[in-house]
Amino acid sequence: MKIRVLNPTNETSPEKLEPAPRLNTLRGKTVGLISNGKEGTPGFFAHLDRLLRKRFDVANVVLTTKANYSAPAEAAIIDGARSWDLTISGLGD
Repeated sequence: MKIRVLNPTNETSPEKLEPAPRLNTLRGKTVGLISNGKEGTPGFFAHLDRLLRKRFDVANVVLTTKANYSAPAEAAIIDGARSWDLTISGLGD
């Protein structure tokens, strides 16, 4: 019997990306929360919302939920995120 082994790696190198600049403060900023829509997410993000506002004086927290937890965020969410200062994408199970 012959065994054939395939190499699943891509032959092209991915584009090198630089991380976004770090914020000096969260005071007065808008933080966007992208939920995957799973069961544990609402409670977690509600708690995170309170912490961000109380401890870090965040001005605004925007909560959005993806339509499908296993798919990328929809274009409308990505477009909205352009106006946020920081985005946290979360999970909840």
